[in-house]
Amino acid sequence: MSAKLTQLEDLLRPVVEGLGYEFWGLEFRSQGRHSLLRVFIDDVENGIGIDDCEKVSRQISGVMDVEDPIQVEYTLEVSSPGMDRPLFRPEQYQAFVGHKVEIRLRMAFEGRRKYLGLIKGVEGDEVVIVVDDHEYLLPFDSIEKAHIVPVFE
Repeated sequence: MSAKLTQLEDLLRPVVEGLGYEFWGLEFRSQGRHSLLRVFIDDVENGIGIDDCEKVSRQISGVMDVEDPIQVEYTLEVSSPGMDRPLFRPEQYQAFVGHKVEIRLRMAFEGRRKYLGLIKGVEGDEVVIVVDDHEYLLPFDSIEKAHIVPVFE
């Protein structure tokens, strides 16, 4: 995780958790003059609705205005992780063992950057996924983006 993402998570996690929600993760995309800060919140028992997102957004906006950790203009989005939830931390991968996942790496590993398979588990600092009966160990620090792929039967 980059230093900027760590700084933002350290600042925003207590805000989200203080309101009674689970801090699922965040994304920050610096796109020149129009950057995006997306914060994912969850509530396993009650789910997340628009009112929850608005409530958290107001609190985060206040903290961001005071602390001012982002020096460029940005848009703040607060969202549920949804069914195709992004994965940020090892414990999230572990919680979804047996689920289908799509992982994009920062750099190619064994000739590819994208992997689509089942999460088998977590071993140390690597996630184990099975793609076409082949097991891959992918280091967490090499993962650019990962999300659950919903399967409807």
